[in-house]
Formats: sequence, structure tokens, C-alpha cells
Amino acid sequence: MNPEVNFASLGLAEPLLRAVSEAGYTTPTPIQAKAIPQVLAGGDLLAAAQTGTGKTAGFTLPLLHILSQTHAHPHPPGRPRCLILTPTRELAAQVQESVDTYGKHLPLTSLVMFGGVNINPQISALKKRVDILVATPGRLLDHVGQKTLDLSGVEILVLDEADRMLDMGFIRDIRKVLALLPKKRQNLLFSATFSDEIRELAHGLLHNPAEVEVAPRNTTAERVDQAVYLIGQKHKRELLAHLIKEKQWFQALVFTRTKHGANKLAEYLSKHDIGAAAIHGNKSQAARTRALAQFKDGSLPVLVATDIAARGLDIDQLPQVVNFELPNVAEDYVHRIGRTGRAGAAGNAISLVDNEEIKLLTAIERVIKRRIERAVAADFVPSAGAEAAHDADHQREPLQRRGGRSGEGRDNAARGKRPAEGRAPAKSPARPAARERGEVDGNRAPRSSEPREVNGNRMPTAWGEADGNRAAPARRTEVDGNRAPSNTRRPDNAGNRPAGSAQRRPQQRAALFAAKPGGDKR
Repeated sequence: MNPEVNFASLGLAEPLLRAVSEAGYTTPTPIQAKAIPQVLAGGDLLAAAQTGTGKTAGFTLPLLHILSQTHAHPHPPGRPRCLILTPTRELAAQVQESVDTYGKHLPLTSLVMFGGVNINPQISALKKRVDILVATPGRLLDHVGQKTLDLSGVEILVLDEADRMLDMGFIRDIRKVLALLPKKRQNLLFSATFSDEIRELAHGLLHNPAEVEVAPRNTTAERVDQAVYLIGQKHKRELLAHLIKEKQWFQALVFTRTKHGANKLAEYLSKHDIGAAAIHGNKSQAARTRALAQFKDGSLPVLVATDIAARGLDIDQLPQVVNFELPNVAEDYVHRIGRTGRAGAAGNAISLVDNEEIKLLTAIERVIKRRIERAVAADFVPSAGAEAAHDADHQREPLQRRGGRSGEGRDNAARGKRPAEGRAPAKSPARPAARERGEVDGNRAPRSSEPREVNGNRMPTAWGEADGNRAAPARRTEVDGNRAPSNTRRPDNAGNRPAGSAQRRPQQRAALFAAKPGGDKR
């Protein structure tokens, strides 16, 4: 970094420089020094930067400058001039905080909206002038559907953590939002990586963009010390509690793979005199906000989180990150440990790895291009009852939550419109083939009320009829006055049980197949 580069040399307005100085910053980070001039020039931008590099200020400062220069331009309520889309609620709140911090000396208004909270206050806020709107895709489209929001006046669009939005299945929502925006606008796309998917998205969104990349793909923070403890799954909780107490961790962010696992781990630590709380997509927004605030101020030593917290949590000088379980996607490891070692501070990241996770560990080491040091807790002795306690918890775990990648999804899960904020939408299960009753547009079709005829004789319908009368169910069939076994076939029209399908007349067999849309199911 050139020592002569400072915020004043980037061409920012005086109110912004004053706010930056009051926030305690004097020198821009590499992403800020490269991105701010490009945004101020008015062109589209494709920028790659890992979390913790100061990228949020890299787009909030210049867009605040641009909007402040044309503040006299009138616009009606509920019609924002700048839209910033983020994948998670936490990241949306963080971006809004940056907008407030840097724009406090400017006559601009801003609003943040996301799911999991009452929509009515957001509707009320949209009845006033809004210059900058920070939103998650699901809740944004809810407002559009209720006609409380007009996106036709957007001058600047920012997609923050674009790669994460693609991972979480927001591509359809993004396309819906793009269709509502004016064609003439400035587009800024920020991503941790320049993957093929991001390149494809950028090709359809950006016009002759400038490119900025300040970190090689998938590199981990240089100041993060990483270590692996090889330990059986049944002993992980005990080892974690032991390490927290022995090393006196006062602020540790612990990642689990599932929401149920996060809850159980937080409960276990709390029972062993370690203050802990879990945050994930099933927690209310109030509970998540409260837990995060306590974790930030130091009153809560341990925050247990699913990958919803891998990005979007801005915690200054977080000293410790723990991978209680390795992520299924190697790149997510980079985002997890990127929570520590930020802004020049030292950080530590440890992973508890059992035999089944060795393949995941190998994949991670391949991505970061280094072998992670193996550590041993020499004075740790697991208790005899640890395995039994773990097995009991595992048996109580809902089957659908076991294994797999944790997800927190989009807004309004309770109403069934979309997955909860942050989760990639689950694939719809394949519809089973039509049964004997048949299906129409996914609904069972009514049975025929008219008997069928073959060669002038009435044949059984789908319900089963003999001579126009409904036949008794197969399980109550009688032969020669005695109840036949439940697996016997129905009587034929003469009242005699057929010896087998081969003895039926061809016309009868054809009629039976025609009467049963699913085929002969016997």
C-alpha cells in the first residue's frame, strides 16, 4: 500500500471524511483503495474480497458520496435510489450499521429489511422517503408483492456476498429483482471468489465492469493459527469444554453442521458452567440479535452457530474460532475461520475431526494449499459416560436433521413461501406414480361410478362391482361360505374364485387392466 494513499486522496466528500475519522480509520484497506475510485467513476464493478478486508466500506462510502451529490433529486416515498442485497439477516444489519456510521453527517435516509420480524414497521417506514435500502431477497419480494415498495427508481444496485447468495439458492429471487429494476443503473457485485458461477452472473448483470481482486482465491488469513484435534465424535463435547476452561477462552465462535447440533452443544456447555447460546435459522430474530450482542460485549463466552454465521458477523478482534464439525464444502472452512485474525489482529482456529471427517479435512488442506498442524490435548481424559450421553442425544435428534449441510434459509419460512433466510431451497421430492385410483394434477381422481362392460357384460369398476353391485373388499371375500384368507383374489362374476390370472378370459383381463390406471397391483 502506498503510504500517500488516504481517504482524503480518494475524492470523498468532507462529511464522509469526518465520519471515517470519527470511526477511527485513517488509511484505506487495499479493497477500499481500489474499489472506491472505480465506484466514484460511475461504472460497474466486479470485486473479489474475503470477509474482514473492509469491503463493506469499499462500496458504502462511494455510494453515499454519489447519492449526496444529487440529493436534490426528488423521489416519492417507498422508492429507494440505492438497493443493497445481502444473503443473511446478520449481514444486512451489518451493512445498515456501516451506512449509518459513515452517512451520519449526510441528509440521506436508509432502511434495512429482512424476514423473521414483523413486516408492519417496515411497511410504515416505506411510507417515508428512503434513499438507501438494505434487504434480503425474500423479504424484499414480499414487499414488492404487497405493493409497498417501488424499485423503478434504483440508481445503484449492490450485490454483497454474491457467491454466498448463489450457494444459498437465491438466484431465482435475484433474477426476479433484476426484472423490476430500471435498465439504466450502476451495478456493483462483491464476492469472496471469482467462481465460474459468479462470472456467469456478472456477464448477465454488469456492463464493461472494472475488476478488483485483493486476495488470491480461497487463501486463509495469514495471521490465523490453525490446528486440528483428531477425536471421536462421541468425545468432542468433552474436549471442547476442556479446552475452553484450560485455555480460558473468553470469546469463542463454534461452528456446527446442523441446527439441532448447535442447540445440543449450547445446552451441554451451559450445563458445564460455560456460558453459551446458539444462533441459527430456527431462532427468532430477537433471540439471534440478543445472543450476538451478548457475545460481542463479552458477557457470553461461547456462541454456537451454523454456517449462517460464517459470513455477515462483524466481530472485532474475535480471538477464537472452533470447527466442532467440519463443513461439507471446503471453501466454507475459509469463511468460517475468516471470522478471526481480522484487521491485523492475531487469531486462532481449531477443528475437532473424527475418522469420518478425514476426507473433508483432506479437501480443505487441498483448497488452502497447506497441511494443518495436528494438536494433542495431552491432559484430556474422556469420562466413561461420554459415549452413552452422546448416543442418547443422537437418538433424540430428528432424522431429517442428521448429517448434511446445515442451512438457514430465506424469509417467511413459517408461512411456507420460501425457506428461512439463508437456506438453499430443498429439492422437491419426485411425485410417486399414480396409484390405482389415478391422479389428476397431483390430486387423486374420483373413482368411476359407472360399471364397465365387456362383451355386453358388466365388469368390476375401480371400486369393484359384480352385476352392478359393489363387490365386497378382497379381505372380506368368502369362498363356499367361508371367509377366504386376506391375500385371496376377489370372486369372479360367477361367484367362484379364479385359480389364477392365467385362467381368466382375455377379455376379462384386458378389462381389469383398463379399470385400474396403476396396472394390475395384485
